[in-house]
Amino acid sequence: MGGRFVLMVAGEASADLHGSNLVKAMKRMDPDIIFWGIGGDRMRQAGVRLVFTSSEIAVVGLTEVLKRLSNIFRASIRLKSILENHPPDLLILIDYPEFNLHIAKTARRHGVPVLYYISPQVWAWRRWRVKKISRRVDKMSVILPFEEAFYRKRGVEVSYVGHPILDACSAEVDRQETRARLGIQADHLLIGIVPGSRKEEIKQLLPVMIQSARMLAERDNHMLFLLPLAPTLERSFVQSFIDRDMSDKIRVVNEDVYHVLSLCRGAMVTSGTATLEAALAGVPMVIVYRVSSLSYWVGRMLIKVPYIGLVNLVAGQRVVPELIQADAKPERLTAELVSILKDGKVRTRTEEGLKQVRETLGRGGASIRTAKIALQMMEEGPRFPRGRLVGQ
Repeated sequence: MGGRFVLMVAGEASADLHGSNLVKAMKRMDPDIIFWGIGGDRMRQAGVRLVFTSSEIAVVGLTEVLKRLSNIFRASIRLKSILENHPPDLLILIDYPEFNLHIAKTARRHGVPVLYYISPQVWAWRRWRVKKISRRVDKMSVILPFEEAFYRKRGVEVSYVGHPILDACSAEVDRQETRARLGIQADHLLIGIVPGSRKEEIKQLLPVMIQSARMLAERDNHMLFLLPLAPTLERSFVQSFIDRDMSDKIRVVNEDVYHVLSLCRGAMVTSGTATLEAALAGVPMVIVYRVSSLSYWVGRMLIKVPYIGLVNLVAGQRVVPELIQADAKPERLTAELVSILKDGKVRTRTEEGLKQVRETLGRGGASIRTAKIALQMMEEGPRFPRGRLVGQ
């Protein structure tokens, strides 16, 4: 290999987006860097040679892990082979903690510096993983304001770089042009449907959201529902959940989540990054979360935070409703959305809370800051010699 070599692992759709932006930022600073890794279409288009795709290993909950074990095992073997036979100058891990911390252990054994971009939510559950991070990761590049103090208190080298979603959502949306391009009439009242980027999420959440959309449409015939298609999903798979009588009311569109939500009056959203995209778009939402019974039971035993939605966690209070597991019913979802759409006091209070979230997230530039950290780490080289593993 001619230039410096970086191995990058992004295990799901949002990580693929942030990974691609990081690759672009690093290439602007050093065009000769060679990237291999696990990711999706965005990382491939940014110039990463994919040895596995993120869609092959992305999982939600314990039951889906069991279904994907074979793929996860093969991806792990492939990465370990690269680390052993072609050690990169840097390993960059993005979220996806169980898999990535396992790979980080191999990297440390072979003297490869490790940068972890976008922290696992160890502050929410299974805090003992911080010990693994401190032994296997050279530096954390964190994206939520409270994470820096959390890691620093525990002796982990860390930098707060801001949230990358601020860069992805920084462009002004031409609402009139977008509505015209999508064929949306002036009298349409738009509601966003964001059920996630993984098949298991779609199976759990989309039927509930579609039934709620049906109830809302019966109340107001001018409502139109926009569902942004995640790049990890096939249109036919998502479309298969939409009954014929709702096909003219729910449009599956090839648009970014932020662009879609910027057009909407309200939204029903899964619990992850999309809640922050809705906050940045200033769109009141209802968070819906549902997993297998086993995953939920285990989660209840381990999770130590009061909220499941990122937007509420960043705010430190309940800014938008969360409908979790048994509460994630079409009737409840419809009632909460009607409140957001029709009750002026509720809407104003929600919009003020979302504005505070945007102010808390603060500055953009996460990709550039992390790129600078990555290049500096490559200049400095590994902190530990090849073959030395500190702890487990």
